Amino acid sequence: MKREKGFTMIELLVVFIILSVLLGLAIPGFSSWFPKYRLRGAARDIYSNLQLAKMTAVKDRARCAVLFDVPNSYRVVRITPGPDNIYGNGDDPTPVALKTVSFSEYGSGVGYGSGTATGGVGGEAFDNNVTFQDDGIVFDSRGMVLRPTGAVSTGGYVYLQNNKNNAFAVGVLGGGVIALQRWNGTAWQQ
Repeated sequence: MKREKGFTMIELLVVFIILSVLLGLAIPGFSSWFPKYRLRGAARDIYSNLQLAKMTAVKDRARCAVLFDVPNSYRVVRITPGPDNIYGNGDDPTPVALKTVSFSEYGSGVGYGSGTATGGVGGEAFDNNVTFQDDGIVFDSRGMVLRPTGAVSTGGYVYLQNNKNNAFAVGVLGGGVIALQRWNGTAWQQ
């Protein structure tokens, strides 16, 4: 008698049960991982968009800004100050939008906030999720930072959190250096 090659129904059923159990164990892990992943993506996007504004300003010999529209979005714009060379006092031409980002695109409750952080980057106290003066930062044609009003800026940070209270801080230092940090539960880490 000749035997047929292949799998028996019992062998297929055992494999199916094992795969079901493994999948059942993996799903809770993935569901807790997604909010962190989405928050990290939002923080990296802000970091990248700050770099975009800086590089566009240098390349085009213009001023580019990232303006934070609290509570749920931000814009990367190319700005031209009005006749008085001060941006934001009402006599400016309309800024040219390079990019607009809404946190709702990320899901998982991503938005402005500091999660469980007890202080800002460097230990300073903060009462706002955007510490940039005038809720924005402007890069000039040399890559240096200004306030949206045109005054010299010392930089600042924007804090992001998700619905699991994880947090990231993305900032620009006075010399135009852009930094990304994560709250590890006790301190900010690069």
